[in-house]
Amino acid sequence: MSAYTDHVDAFALLKICAELCIYSKTHSRFSNAHNGLDAFAPLKICAELCIYSKTHSRFSNAHNGLDAFALLKICAELCIYSKTHSRFSNAHNGLDAFAPLKICAFGAHCIIKHDSVLRRNIRPQEIFGVSNPGCGEMELSMSRLMIEGGSVLSGTVSIHGAKNSALPILAATILAHGPSEIHNCPFLSDVAASVRILRYLGCDVYRADSSVSVDSRNIDRSDVPDSLMREMRSSIVFLGAIAARTGEAHMSFPGGCELGQRPIDLHLWGLRQLGMEIVEEGGKIICKTNGRLRGSTIPLSFPSVGATENILLAAATADGTTIIHNAAREPEIEDLCNYLNSCGARISGAGESTITVEGIETLVGCHHSVIPDRIETVTYMAAAAVTGGTLMLRNICPAHISTVIPIFEEAGCRITLGERELLIRAQTRPQRVRSIRTMPYPGFPTDAQAPIMAMTCITEGTSVFVESIFENRFKHVGELMRLGANIRIEGRMAVVEGVDRLSGAEVECTDLRGGAALVIAGLAAEGMTEVTELRHIDRGYERLEKNLQAAGAVIRRLE
Repeated sequence: MSAYTDHVDAFALLKICAELCIYSKTHSRFSNAHNGLDAFAPLKICAELCIYSKTHSRFSNAHNGLDAFALLKICAELCIYSKTHSRFSNAHNGLDAFAPLKICAFGAHCIIKHDSVLRRNIRPQEIFGVSNPGCGEMELSMSRLMIEGGSVLSGTVSIHGAKNSALPILAATILAHGPSEIHNCPFLSDVAASVRILRYLGCDVYRADSSVSVDSRNIDRSDVPDSLMREMRSSIVFLGAIAARTGEAHMSFPGGCELGQRPIDLHLWGLRQLGMEIVEEGGKIICKTNGRLRGSTIPLSFPSVGATENILLAAATADGTTIIHNAAREPEIEDLCNYLNSCGARISGAGESTITVEGIETLVGCHHSVIPDRIETVTYMAAAAVTGGTLMLRNICPAHISTVIPIFEEAGCRITLGERELLIRAQTRPQRVRSIRTMPYPGFPTDAQAPIMAMTCITEGTSVFVESIFENRFKHVGELMRLGANIRIEGRMAVVEGVDRLSGAEVECTDLRGGAALVIAGLAAEGMTEVTELRHIDRGYERLEKNLQAAGAVIRRLE
């Protein structure tokens, strides 16, 4: 144990090992040498957990920096994640009673297998097979942001590639016979989940900086495991691509942010119009094409982005012409069509309400650069506005945020646009915005509702938000109120009465954009704000805290 003497005091280690003994008396096989764990494995795991617990206040006390129940608390949190990882669960309720021991045993196995880790101070995430959220393995929820409000933002931020564009494009690479190079691809946990799905299907996937290379020539599967489907809602976009490429697809219903029902009935209805046979049973979706799909005229009852994407992917290699009426017009749809056309597809009308697809038999790989993320752009604009700051945002597309810019101007911000950049100068305190109603593009984007609501929490006057896309997209309101915001919910309407100041508190991310809203509010709050459940933010924002730090925010991430 000498490897840890510089990092863990003996008293702390003894206390945490005592807690382990409570487990081992009941479940003696935990330290049984016959199962492949040496006698010191529990100590090695505990030592790493001690290192971790010292940097997280909820696992420590003021006396010696380590709570005696640290191990139990950490294991309890790990259990939450074990539900989606079969090696830690059972078939009855998704969580094995022995999950904490299994996780610790798994970590000990990693230590024994890779003894070199005992000679360096590694992060606990590495022991449990966890890497950066953007790199693709299981993630822990112990990360948190500590924000000291009151700083005025000033500087330059470069906007990353759009998550909502990168994900369907990565799914579309399944259709290409040959390698595709996707550039400007952000480092996000959702992107990592897509990469895991592609690799599971048999694709060769490599990442170098912001470029992802996908070669689908060796694809040999048509199913997606439930554990992968649950990681993100947009995983359903793989349905059309897999079925069109392999002739069948087997998957469960998707996971992701709980913003409402988000029914996929429109996806399935549209794919059935192309001749796909679809059976839904026991939470599973089973699809067969019986040869090439057939082009059809498909009038959508609502301009669903996901349904439009799935139909486009299935129709690109269908026999005949497909016409989509009332198609989604989002920039991300246009970007997907541009990628498919670069692969040889024949798609016209992207960005309009009617899209025409002339199916061809085979697509080939290509190079493509993902468009800038318009929601990330709006998020940093809201951060500048709430702090009375000035930010230069580079690598943006002004046309994609044309319906949002007037909102910031109404709030008193001065906006200067360039060809690929935007300068926002905010006044000391933003003014109210009278009314915002979320609508399909080119209307006000639902994803921008939460970040801008955070900005309006400290305005002079009343702002009204009407959410017409999702029925459950005000979950962040309760957390904003913990910071002192004055918000009233009436059905799908939120009425925000601006307050003079917000006060720091511990808040929890409820979803991706709601998490961004909490960070924005924390920048304006007096005192310290602690934001937890960062797995939501990591789904859609790359290096959020680093970019804010560079612009002058006092914010740090604790792992």
